[in-house]
Amino acid sequence: MRLAVALIPAVFLAACDIGTEERNEVASTRTVQRPHVPVPPGAIARGTAAREAALAPPGPEVTRELLARGEERFRAFCAPCHGASGRGDGTIVSRGFPAPPSYHEERLRSLAPEQIVQVITHGKGRMFPYADRILPEERWAIAHYVKDLQARGTGSPFDQEAARP
Repeated sequence: MRLAVALIPAVFLAACDIGTEERNEVASTRTVQRPHVPVPPGAIARGTAAREAALAPPGPEVTRELLARGEERFRAFCAPCHGASGRGDGTIVSRGFPAPPSYHEERLRSLAPEQIVQVITHGKGRMFPYADRILPEERWAIAHYVKDLQARGTGSPFDQEAARP
């Protein structure tokens, strides 16, 4: 029994010394530090093909669910500038920012949904890109909702209810 008790501290002390011979070769944070290697020309980031495929026309089929999702995303991302009816009278205009164009102008009514998706993705004029904020499927939903808003001409049903006395 005394022998076992005497060997236990020796085993623990021996275990504490394992790996100390490499201490000078490894950084204190245990990260491997390599020199910077530039990205080779023509390299494509992972997931690029899937993102491009999601943005390719004609996009998803237009359904009630897609338009409802488009309205929800439109109200979150677009209405502060473009207004709930798409006439360029959002809350930022009342605070002194320049008014964006109305979706009901003939120039914008002639845009196809894929062109609207490209504007959401890359931005245009004062509008900055939303590619990092809105998923490709949601961009399509917003684009189809904008086309639906243009077809109705007056805005969403919520705006029509609010205008009633």
